[in-house]
Amino acid sequence: MNTPSAAPRDSRSRRPRRLWLVAAPALALALTLAGCSAATTAATPSTTAAAEAADAEASTTQASSSLTGATDATQTAADVLAANQETHDKTDDDEWDAADATTIELSGSSASVTGDGAAVDGATVLISQPGTYVLSGDYSGQVIVSSDADGQVRLVLDGVDIDTDAGAAIDVQAADEAVVILADGSANSLSDASSYADDADANAALSSAADLTITGTGSLTVTGNGNDGIASSDGLVIQSGTISVTAADDGIRGKDYLVIRGGALTVDAGGDGLKSDNEEAAERGFVLVAGGTVDVTSGDDGIDAYTDVVTTGGTVSIVAAGGAGSGAGSGATDGGAKGVSAGVIAVFEGGEVTVDAADDAVNASAYVHLAGATVTLATGDDGVHADLQLVISAGQNTVTRSVEALEGGQITVSGGDTAVTASDDGTNVTAPDTGTAEMTMLISGGTLLVDADGDGLDVNQGAITQTGGTVVVSGPTNNGNGALDADGGMTISGGVLLAAGSSGMAVAPSADSDQATVQFTVSGSVAAGTVLTVVDESGEAVASFTTDKQVQSVVYSSGDIVNGESYTLVSGGSVGAEVLGGLAEPGSAGSTTVATGVAGEQTSSEMGGMGGGPGGGGGQRP
Repeated sequence: MNTPSAAPRDSRSRRPRRLWLVAAPALALALTLAGCSAATTAATPSTTAAAEAADAEASTTQASSSLTGATDATQTAADVLAANQETHDKTDDDEWDAADATTIELSGSSASVTGDGAAVDGATVLISQPGTYVLSGDYSGQVIVSSDADGQVRLVLDGVDIDTDAGAAIDVQAADEAVVILADGSANSLSDASSYADDADANAALSSAADLTITGTGSLTVTGNGNDGIASSDGLVIQSGTISVTAADDGIRGKDYLVIRGGALTVDAGGDGLKSDNEEAAERGFVLVAGGTVDVTSGDDGIDAYTDVVTTGGTVSIVAAGGAGSGAGSGATDGGAKGVSAGVIAVFEGGEVTVDAADDAVNASAYVHLAGATVTLATGDDGVHADLQLVISAGQNTVTRSVEALEGGQITVSGGDTAVTASDDGTNVTAPDTGTAEMTMLISGGTLLVDADGDGLDVNQGAITQTGGTVVVSGPTNNGNGALDADGGMTISGGVLLAAGSSGMAVAPSADSDQATVQFTVSGSVAAGTVLTVVDESGEAVASFTTDKQVQSVVYSSGDIVNGESYTLVSGGSVGAEVLGGLAEPGSAGSTTVATGVAGEQTSSEMGGMGGGPGGGGGQRP
């Protein structure tokens, strides 16, 4: 478990990176936030020197970002969280002393109190002072907390069943801080009214106007009949416990932040599953999953954060609006239910995240960083969509079903193992709805395996640059798309590239690239399941692969290819050890020649113009 901070929420400086959200979202998006590196910026906005330093840093970063793709999407979880509000919870929040506690016995519509700080008024228990209160029994009334004094109000639920039609089952109207402790071995339940007035201050079965922590080893079942299940209008932290929430609208909502450090959570919500929706402060409105297990079934977004979504641990499973096969994707009037939705950035750095969403599995209005988590996505639209930039630096990342698997204003792959399946484009670099982006795809490391019925790697307006990594593209079988499609062309200076697909619009990296490429165009086609081997002039096998669909064009580049030399593509034989997907180390070459090509004479000009020469093949792109 991460050690939470007990610092007051307003004791921290706010960094310039976050101020765009409040001050001028559209302007900041237009500037692409390229120069706001969260790792080093800690200036106080009112300090002139600090502001000047931030401007200088912005200029430097912006100058290099066009080459490196280094913008805010490269932030780590620590970078993002350091720019956000400190959480209120402490590691000892689950500790309490029975000798100092007030006991509250609930029975039907009545209750009895032993100790100080609480009183009974009809079918209401009113707690008015900080302290520890142990509740047990069944109740049809409400528990209301209204404490103006400094200090925690600790509610220990030890076999509580509150089912009320008066409003919230537990309503923390005022407190310095509220802690709900689920007593060891206890089973507790809360159920609220079936409806609320539109202007009701409390509209959840467990409602808090103060910072709220839920901890302990017992269980809690929450039924939000009228609106939300658990809600805090400040921060909400769940440290532990077995918690099940069913809600008419949102399942669990923390306005300033929602942090899950542990426990076993099950959420079934008609609206969003997990939510943070502070729209007024750039350092708030975030969701962090640091541990525990979270199982969400939602009618709308699985996780919805006005600013950031971060995972550093735990296991998250989301089914949004029936999942990818529901037919309720991007055509929905509200844009469709996303698995994870972030207003600024989503960083998946640790843990396991599994999403099955009707619309985008992951959607961020600016940035997404796949930074080390195990991420498995199925979607009725985009697997991952980042308006400005998507960075993949680590982790096991899989898109099992999508229309377009990876989409953003810029896509950078520097590490990790990524495999995607798409009914349209495997990767799609496209202009953002708001602002401007680099419009390039940069590949410097890791592995990228693409199975696409449309374009394999698609960059609209910009270029693809590969300096490292291993990329295998199983592209389209129709001639209206290509395994590679970059309006600004593609260059390669390192790594391995295999792109197979149809021949009608086939292109390859530029012949002027530092690393050579050979392109083969087959007369007719090669059937799925065929072993193909690239053989050099000396008869030595360079690489082998097995097709997983019909193939007419094959593009191959590695450090073993030499410009000006002839290569033969043969079928039959066997493959060696698997490298990635169907690509393998050279095996025994077959004897049937299916195509020949000369490295450096491929179809490689921008917008798919003819490259000329043997092995060029392909046709003019529109």
